[in-house]
Amino acid sequence: MTNPRFFLGLRTVIYSAPDLPRAKEWYSKMFGIEPYFDQPYYVGFNVGGYELGLDPNAKHTGPGGSVAWWGVANIAEAMAHMKGGGAEIVEEAHDVGGGIKVGTVADPFGNIVGIIENPHFDPAATT
Repeated sequence: MTNPRFFLGLRTVIYSAPDLPRAKEWYSKMFGIEPYFDQPYYVGFNVGGYELGLDPNAKHTGPGGSVAWWGVANIAEAMAHMKGGGAEIVEEAHDVGGGIKVGTVADPFGNIVGIIENPHFDPAATT
């Protein structure tokens, strides 16, 4: 029996952004990019081939919602960058085994952003 491959990896994460202009500015600064799609009802960024969306009408907001984990090369630098940009550290970066380090921050809008340094991640395996 074959096992269909339903899950293909992270494609999109949408964060609540009731103050869309402020959220757009903050995420542009934190990720160092401008949105590729910018409308009053949705702002979309392409972050390494994955979608980061900002929705002013999102139904799920803040803590308790899902957490997307964004890969980084150096978690200490990434956490410091986010904190310097106004994020609040929720969970300090720590090793979870196998050299993989994770931490979370809360953006200025209450959304939890996961950050992961995974030396075993192979981007070629996502295709």
